[in-house]
Amino acid sequence: MKQTVVAVIGCGRIANGSHFPALQALENVRIKYACDLIIEKAEAAKEKFPKIEETITDYKVALADPEVEAVFVLTPNYAHYTVTMDALRAGKDVLCEKPITVNYALSCEMAEEAKKQNKILNIGVCNRFQKSVVELAKMNAEGKFGNIYHVYCSFRSFRSIPGLGGAFTDKKQSGGGVLIDWGVHFLDLILFILGGAKLKNVTCDAYCEMAKDMKSYKYKSMWAEDTSDVENGVNDVDDFVTGYIRTDKASISFNGAWAQNLDKADMYIDFLGDKGGARLNYGKDFEFCSAETLETVVPPYEKHKMHAIEVADFIESVNDRHKSVNHIDYVLESAKLLDALYQSAEIQKEIAF
Repeated sequence: MKQTVVAVIGCGRIANGSHFPALQALENVRIKYACDLIIEKAEAAKEKFPKIEETITDYKVALADPEVEAVFVLTPNYAHYTVTMDALRAGKDVLCEKPITVNYALSCEMAEEAKKQNKILNIGVCNRFQKSVVELAKMNAEGKFGNIYHVYCSFRSFRSIPGLGGAFTDKKQSGGGVLIDWGVHFLDLILFILGGAKLKNVTCDAYCEMAKDMKSYKYKSMWAEDTSDVENGVNDVDDFVTGYIRTDKASISFNGAWAQNLDKADMYIDFLGDKGGARLNYGKDFEFCSAETLETVVPPYEKHKMHAIEVADFIESVNDRHKSVNHIDYVLESAKLLDALYQSAEIQKEIAF
């Protein structure tokens, strides 16, 4: 059996929670390098995932190794561009975590470089491999919804700002807040289900309200709390966004909150069609209502690990050169959308394409 040799750059939560377990389970993969600027993180990963052969702090060591065929870029957002561009130029195929990078212009440069080097560049919009999302996209293609004329999406939670004062809330490092962190998943899967919708115009408002005084911010739990720095850090990103999007297929409205003062988590997407409608409970099942029968059906839901499917598909694409559903060419419209929404919020005007 041929084994694809990979390097993993960035040994944080997404690597340990999703990518390393998936790679560890694949017999046709060698993890030659685990790289992190903090060597202890790489070494801790090696202890947990024995398939890792070497730990390094300089990712260019892995890029210079002719054995390495593919690279996983699992760094903070701001580093996606530099590391991915270096990897492509070194002749490696790449799976880069979402978002592509901190803005649309740099995302386009990454796509162009992948094309120039004739290398695969997939983006970690993992929901495109989620079973419910795949099924809804199929149902739309089969005409089950008729004409989907509007989609509403909510990605709202209660005081859930991650790593306050750390990389998540520093715009220079993250590129944005709840919109680029959570919204990218919701809006990307909507465009995917609609079947490659193209943007017409967008408008957005973004707010940074809940932790303007970081030291007084109260919460029950904080994801990535070990990266928080309320004493010396920065919080200049959006914790609430709302907007409206027109595409060539449907209109889309959305509300997103890392930290609303409502102790609820409203994480769902409604697809409204003239023949049927569906509510996708994000990361879970969906219910479909037919205009013909007036009955609501909840198809059987089988939970599976979408990251594992995404990783296995990437390894397969490295070997057979197929273009996956999360290839950068198919994800650029989502990057354009995020960029335009942030621009609209900044200038307080509609952005047209």
